[in-house]
Amino acid sequence: MIGVAPPQYDPAAPETAATLPVGSSATVRGYVRGLFRRHRRAFVVLVAVNTVAVIASMVGPYLLGQVVDQLTEGARELHLGRVGLLFALALGVQTLFVRLVRLRGAMLGEEMLADLREDFLVRSVGLPPGVLERAGTGDLLSRITTDIDRLANAMREAVPQLAIGVVWASLLYGALAVTAPQLALAALVALPVLVIGCRWYFKRAPRAYRSEAAGYAAVAAVLTETVDAGRTIEAHRLGGRRIGLSERRIKEWTAWERYTLFLRTVLFPVVNVTYVTILGSVLMIGGYCVIHGWMSVGQLTTGALLAQMMVDPIGLILRWYDELQIAQVSLARLVGVREIEPDAGDAAVSPDGRDVRADQVHFGYREGVDVLHEVSMTVPPGTRMALVGPSGAGKSTLGRLLAGIYAPRTGEITLGGARLSKMPAERVREHVALVNQEHHVFVGSLRDNLRLARTGACDTELWEALGAVDAEGWARALDAGLDTEVGSGAAALTPAQAQQIALARLVLADPHTLVLDEATSLLDPRAARHLERSLARVLEGRTVIAIAHRLHTAHDADVIAVVEGGRISELGSHDALVAADGAYAALWRSWHG
Repeated sequence: MIGVAPPQYDPAAPETAATLPVGSSATVRGYVRGLFRRHRRAFVVLVAVNTVAVIASMVGPYLLGQVVDQLTEGARELHLGRVGLLFALALGVQTLFVRLVRLRGAMLGEEMLADLREDFLVRSVGLPPGVLERAGTGDLLSRITTDIDRLANAMREAVPQLAIGVVWASLLYGALAVTAPQLALAALVALPVLVIGCRWYFKRAPRAYRSEAAGYAAVAAVLTETVDAGRTIEAHRLGGRRIGLSERRIKEWTAWERYTLFLRTVLFPVVNVTYVTILGSVLMIGGYCVIHGWMSVGQLTTGALLAQMMVDPIGLILRWYDELQIAQVSLARLVGVREIEPDAGDAAVSPDGRDVRADQVHFGYREGVDVLHEVSMTVPPGTRMALVGPSGAGKSTLGRLLAGIYAPRTGEITLGGARLSKMPAERVREHVALVNQEHHVFVGSLRDNLRLARTGACDTELWEALGAVDAEGWARALDAGLDTEVGSGAAALTPAQAQQIALARLVLADPHTLVLDEATSLLDPRAARHLERSLARVLEGRTVIAIAHRLHTAHDADVIAVVEGGRISELGSHDALVAADGAYAALWRSWHG
């Protein structure tokens, strides 16, 4: 059966569909070793408790073997009451310690799962911002949901159960070797069948499960992107194309699902043959030894029962080892973020001033394809600069470089003479903040949402920040004020209110340089204009780089940079650029009428 050819599947099904890396075997092994070290005491307790439970389970076969030997020798008095008492005592001990094994195993699994989740979250948050910006939505979503769900089962049950199974099988085999060495050798007859079958399976399983996980990530990516861009797809009549792409990704994923199922249909019969072979060889070889007087009937009875008991731990080991093959893929995807170098920068680098400079900057999201070309500019402290230009010109990309989110491919971005790419992310955030169109309201109180920017802010400062962005009115109208629960499942906030919370955080963070990427895009023009006037008072004296399509923002700016085709084509004040009658003047006329 091992020679059966695998079913047909689409070889184009991707093995990886991720922007974030998948951890290497060395990374996974290193993480697992560290996890075991953290919980070594719990593992020792689990093994000790399991050892007592297994030893107690072997009392019954040993007592039965003694009774059989006594009957064989013609004993008239068997002391069955004492035997029954010992058996009942052993059964009570086994019951108690099996319960403790289950409890300790569940506790260990939950603790390791909690550590894994925390490690992944902490490591992800510490990644360079540009890495997470470029990460695919579907890949991130599948790691946080599907991979965590798969690992939850493995951590809660597979790891503890595998440890239990190994201890259980080892003790039973050791007892078998002590009781009747010949039977221990007989039990090894099934080993070649088991080794060959498992080797065939585990040679193919990891890659198949890895491809299956990557296929699911690809499906999640397509579906998420289709839903997010639903209106655009509808407007351009791309529905049929997106449905076709979804169906193709689902087909590739289900092909790998069928292949992994085929692998299991080969493994399970091999395991069943192993069970039969172990018991059959013990009975046949043991019977031969009894006939020749090399072994007593009681020893054969005890040995046969111990061999029969080995079926459970072997099945436990193989079942959960197979589960770990799936979990290993998810674990590799989760710990893969450990292979990304943290954006540690150079702690010694410190800005000497507040001027922002870009010098001959080139940048691209893909190798060999630049989005920005030879960008050079200087933003003196306290300047209000507006970046304008057609969609896709590179305004937002330039804003992210100036905020330290990305590092230029060539050239440099400096703050006070210090290169942003050489500074730790925490240090950059102390000086420069980016506010874009994406605003998040986290589950929790309004107070907690605001204190994300400054944990020590008092309520007076929180109300002042809300007042600075014209949010105090609706915030005071909430039932519990700052204690009102907001976010998913709680008080619903409008997109404009979520945007105001983001801007209030900005006021609390108090950086000296701000990059605003359509920060008021979700407000209607009149409200946006009013909010911008309020913000103007708050932002007085700060350096502000605003990326906007509404040209009244540019009209109020000290300097305007026109971005076209990834280059700065014009640079100057509103009046100077209108007088120059170039690209900006054309934009102003078309917008102003």
